[in-house]
Amino acid sequence: MVSRLALMMALPALLLGTCTAVHGQEAASPVYVKVDTSEGAFVIELNAEKAPKTVDNFLKYVKEDHYTNTIFHRVIDGFMIQGGGFTADMKEKDAPRMVRNEGGNGLKNDRYTVAMARTNAPHSASSQFFVNTVDNDMLNRENSHDGFGYAVFGRVVEGKEVVDRISKTPTQAKPHPKYPGVLLEDVPTTPIVIKSIEVVEKK
Repeated sequence: MVSRLALMMALPALLLGTCTAVHGQEAASPVYVKVDTSEGAFVIELNAEKAPKTVDNFLKYVKEDHYTNTIFHRVIDGFMIQGGGFTADMKEKDAPRMVRNEGGNGLKNDRYTVAMARTNAPHSASSQFFVNTVDNDMLNRENSHDGFGYAVFGRVVEGKEVVDRISKTPTQAKPHPKYPGVLLEDVPTTPIVIKSIEVVEKK
């Protein structure tokens, strides 16, 4: 697991405010998004109070339909599922807007939480995100090698069985579309397509 984590942090292409709580005022209400995939749908509760910049950036990509027909391109059982940056034919989508790392917001990379993927540069997160499928303490700020960690900005509140199913998908290595000689590991053999991500009302 450690070696794969190191690879995730080393590949530069794998990228990878809103209302803020003010003293004496009511905290920002949660926002929910539905992630509809080829394996089923799950719902994420976004935490704009703890991660305002990250949530704002994510929602901008949602409203721009950036995630439509992207895939979960990295699936590591016992670690996480990562998506939001490649299409099914392994073409990387342009995602120029980056967000400042909010890894110190107190939210932990626990099972079913959602965090931003990034390169070695701490503030390089753009559109790619991942769902932790186990508690990943080494991704938290206090345990990270760079003092920043990976910023959690939400948690899966419905459809956890879909996340679990995706995490068990058989994978393979594929050539990186931008870097000759570099392989993308842990790519599902059958593409796990994100059909859409949309804001929804929580029932």
